[in-house]
Amino acid sequence: MAAHRKPKQRSLSGHTARTAATIALAGAATATAFDGTGHADPRIGPAEVKSKVDALYREAEVATEKYNGAKEKAEKAERSLGELRDEAARKTEKLNSAREGLGSIAAAQYRSGGIDPAVQLALSSDPDQYLDRAALADRADSRQAAAVTGVQKQLQEIDQLRTEADDTLAHLKSRQAELNKHKKTVNGKLDTAKRLLSQLTGGQRAELTGEDRASRTADRDDASGAPAKAPNSRASAAVSYAHKALGSPYVWGATGPNAFDCSGLTQAAYRSAGVDLPRTTYAQIAAGERVPRSQIQPGDLVFFYQGISHVGIYVGNGQMIHAPNPSAPVRLAPISQMPFAGATRVV
Repeated sequence: MAAHRKPKQRSLSGHTARTAATIALAGAATATAFDGTGHADPRIGPAEVKSKVDALYREAEVATEKYNGAKEKAEKAERSLGELRDEAARKTEKLNSAREGLGSIAAAQYRSGGIDPAVQLALSSDPDQYLDRAALADRADSRQAAAVTGVQKQLQEIDQLRTEADDTLAHLKSRQAELNKHKKTVNGKLDTAKRLLSQLTGGQRAELTGEDRASRTADRDDASGAPAKAPNSRASAAVSYAHKALGSPYVWGATGPNAFDCSGLTQAAYRSAGVDLPRTTYAQIAAGERVPRSQIQPGDLVFFYQGISHVGIYVGNGQMIHAPNPSAPVRLAPISQMPFAGATRVV
């Protein structure tokens, strides 16, 4: 009778062990890659940190500009909707007054017994007065009927516009919700970027975020004498505002006076000069006359990156003032620091 023996277990060795280890590592890497809040590899070098952080900031800025545009459109739709509702209320009140007037006329006609006008004329003690009143009543009836018809038509148009505004606002709010969701995703990635930066020394962080370069640039500008003069008073006022904003924090969606995003800063600067600019970078570049890089003057808006996702205000000597990203405040920087996309003169 054969003895019952347990089958021998094979150990994971050689090629099998290596395959299992590779799968496990790949799974761990994949999980970390898809989790935007995973801890950073402490062995990552400063150059890779800069590459990852720069990419995250650009992605965040693109999302911010889209969010700003959707928010601006939503606010306009809300104002339009409020105006439509107010107009509808006024016209409804006017219609009610017209209906009351028609009711009074109908009651008077009922009380008169619907007597044939020729008979009423024959029985009237003052035929001339009767004819005058009859003509006035006819004109009043015509005006009332026309008023009611006109107001009803206007109300129908307003109802249609209000429905369209509601639909548009619902669409924009839905889009805004999507952008908020994307913004949260980017914030998660920015948290990862912050952790990456936190692993570096203070000097390395300053170099990667450009603080040292910005400081040296500002020192050179101060030492070079008087800044370049803007071509007109409004451009000068905008440049002056930008200088006063130096050191203000970068905050998504902010338009001042204490914090800004990139297009928020340029919008606020020109608002101080009495010029209304659109809210977003991709709208601001179309808000004035395009000028070549060789002809830009202080006060011109300068734009960067494909897709026009960043903007600053040119202040002369090859430099601009801009709100860079969440890791840096409003500061002076050379326009050669980023890929130049175009310039616009708004005044």
